[in-house]
Amino acid sequence: MAAPALLAIDQGTTSSRALAFDLQGRLIASAQEEFAQIYPRSGWVEHDPEVIWATVLTTARKAFEKAEAAGFEVAALGVTNQRETTLVWDRETGRPVHNAIVWQDRRTADQCARLKAAGAEAEVAARAGLVLDPYFSATKLGWILDEVSGARARAEAGKLAFGTVDSFLLHRLTGGAVHAIEATNASRTSLYNLQTADWDAELLKLFNIPRAVLPAIVDSAGRYGETVKSVFGRPVPITGAAGDQQAASIGQACLSPGEMKSTYGTGAFMLVHTGESIIASQNRLLATTAWRLNGESRFALEGSVLSAGATVQWLRDGLGIIAKAGEIEANTGARANLLSAYASVCK
Repeated sequence: MAAPALLAIDQGTTSSRALAFDLQGRLIASAQEEFAQIYPRSGWVEHDPEVIWATVLTTARKAFEKAEAAGFEVAALGVTNQRETTLVWDRETGRPVHNAIVWQDRRTADQCARLKAAGAEAEVAARAGLVLDPYFSATKLGWILDEVSGARARAEAGKLAFGTVDSFLLHRLTGGAVHAIEATNASRTSLYNLQTADWDAELLKLFNIPRAVLPAIVDSAGRYGETVKSVFGRPVPITGAAGDQQAASIGQACLSPGEMKSTYGTGAFMLVHTGESIIASQNRLLATTAWRLNGESRFALEGSVLSAGATVQWLRDGLGIIAKAGEIEANTGARANLLSAYASVCK
């Protein structure tokens, strides 16, 4: 009888990755694929949802096949994902109505400034634990509903579905059977009330979001559904999800109040586990859900730096562009400056 294995899908900002582990936590197989960032204008960042799905499907199948070829049987899978990135798709066809708007995107900065000037930030902090910022999903979702022709009317009629990347993948993996969002991801939307662990009517009103577009909120572990046969050739239960930074916190065993983790990827993020307490920061740190199990939440306090590895990637790609163009001699000064900056970042 084949030994059981678990498959983890890690859908990140610059790549999708899949890893298979045995029940002792040993890595059995992995696959990774980078994808392009889309910059429609300064300060705007988008992803093609179909590319997200294609890279997830490709890497998940590779890790699945490697694990099973090694004598294991994948018994369940879980998802971790870039968090605030926002997608809207047609409930019937599953087709996105717009590119995914990435967490780094700043297109709704003016709207956030207007809401802040109107005194709304205190209410958002009290209910959602967050500051008023384009980083979070609510204003991105509102932008799609207002800027895509007919989207708001279709959303109000229940014909469109909103989700963060975990929601989109659950929908695709289950062939459209599941429209859900895991609690740590829900807590990054500015629409989720940390104390009630549910969508907040006042926040929906503030951001002008119709409830009909929202997914069901689920725990960080549980049986959400199973993959359709076309994904892996047989159904596989989907039993866990968490936003990337919360998943990293759990993975680094930051499980008791007062414990802290710091991770460095596209951005840099520090989370302090606060247990059952929701801490109201006086320094613009974020209160967020650390996980939710059996309907009971644990919380964290988070500090976020939006660009860390992304800066190194920009330097890498900039150096590559100069080299490929054969302009090393003509751009000696620029290349030297880039090399100096790269060296300082890597210290």
